[in-house]
Amino acid sequence: MAPGSTSGATEQPLRTAGSSAAAVEATLNDGKHHLLLAASGSVATIKLPLIVSSFAKYPDVSIRIILTRSASQFLAGQSDEQPALTSLAALPNVEGIHQDEDEWAEPWTRGAKILHIALRRWAHILVVAPLSANTLAKTANGISDNLLTSVIRAWDTTGLIDGKEARILVAPAMNTAMYAHPITAKQIRVLEDEWGVKEGDPEGRLEPKETAEGDNAIAPHRGWFEVLRPIEKSLACGDVGSGAMMEWTEIVKIVKERLGLPS
Repeated sequence: MAPGSTSGATEQPLRTAGSSAAAVEATLNDGKHHLLLAASGSVATIKLPLIVSSFAKYPDVSIRIILTRSASQFLAGQSDEQPALTSLAALPNVEGIHQDEDEWAEPWTRGAKILHIALRRWAHILVVAPLSANTLAKTANGISDNLLTSVIRAWDTTGLIDGKEARILVAPAMNTAMYAHPITAKQIRVLEDEWGVKEGDPEGRLEPKETAEGDNAIAPHRGWFEVLRPIEKSLACGDVGSGAMMEWTEIVKIVKERLGLPS
């Protein structure tokens, strides 16, 4: 994400002690499971506190949250199910809440840490729930114009850079007509068919292989993305059909399995 890039309005950003790149890097080797949880602009963002709270009984889980500007609009204290960001930051295991403004909070100087790179290095798994139609489109096309899409674009897809294998799980959520639009199917195919973890491949990672020239290349048959497909229900906009985010309890169950946590 370029310094100074902006898009749209938002609430006053929440700055916490754990929001900086230096704070992230300081906890890289704390021995915990690192869950990087993100939300983009969908009403399903209101499920974020429930997802976070479900990990409260696991003291060895550390959670960092990325909110896009649109997602932040759904967590401004306007109702009991939409608490203010300060309440979200106070939930157990939450080490930091990260917003676009945190990326370049201070003018960059040589040697300074870069937040989207630090978050990538830190994460054992990235879960984007909800993934909006807008962020889906950006992801599939490699656009990185905010903190979240910069983390996704900078992901170590091979496991060779950071020395660890990490997946990205996304739970799309959008209006039924948006989900039924032909472009949505094309974009999801990129995530599932080109970048997706394949059936019967529990590791789901790219591996180095020797080429005829003896150089390291990347075996193309593995992937790093999982799409948690939407479900059909009555949406907040009043439409009925597919496009609702997978039930948050199911998302939590899958994340626990991926992290190897007991039920």
